Amino acid sequence: MGMRTGQAQTPAGPATTATAQPASSLANATTQGTAATPARNLLVLGDSLSAEYGLPRGSGWVSLLSQRLDKERPGWQVVNASISGETTSGGRTRLPALLAKHQPRTVVIELGGNDALRGLSLSQTREHLEAMVQASRSSGARVLLLGMQMPPNYGPDHAARFAALYREVAQKFQIGLVPFFLRAIADRPDIAEWFQPDRIHPTVKSQPLMLDTVWPELKKLL
Repeated sequence: MGMRTGQAQTPAGPATTATAQPASSLANATTQGTAATPARNLLVLGDSLSAEYGLPRGSGWVSLLSQRLDKERPGWQVVNASISGETTSGGRTRLPALLAKHQPRTVVIELGGNDALRGLSLSQTREHLEAMVQASRSSGARVLLLGMQMPPNYGPDHAARFAALYREVAQKFQIGLVPFFLRAIADRPDIAEWFQPDRIHPTVKSQPLMLDTVWPELKKLL
């Protein structure tokens, strides 16, 4: 999803399958927190791109983020609440309970790709993203929004308006933004190395580059 190469395909799986594991099962999840100094939680709310769809457990970019935080920002613990097939509507519905349970200091929102593939209206996507940003900020968390882009067969005008949507939401609320989450891998000629056969979901090889795309903006919020 969000690719600029190839044709659009049906999102993988319903929103009730392929749930990514919480921080306690992520590779090398941070254990620096103590009773006196509780761990600082970072919540990732995403879809299959963050839920390790088609990948070995522990190899996705969120797991790699947990490992990097252990080394570079000790005391942070990652909670991966991503689900394959998730839309902005589903994320909006689930977020309040996640905020109450984990009380994250930082929230990363990686949603919208499935909205585009399912032909949902841009106004609905914007409304749901704005509601998630507002809920996160009201809970005291900083927010990073990961932008997506649509496949070219949807038409240049609609694709441009979809991409701009993320920038406009980020500017409205003055939050962190990665304009295009898959920027590092989307236009590579050797697409089979970077995307699974569906040409939507990145391979294991792509995950470090995806993390490197997110990291410069994310570390400003830690």
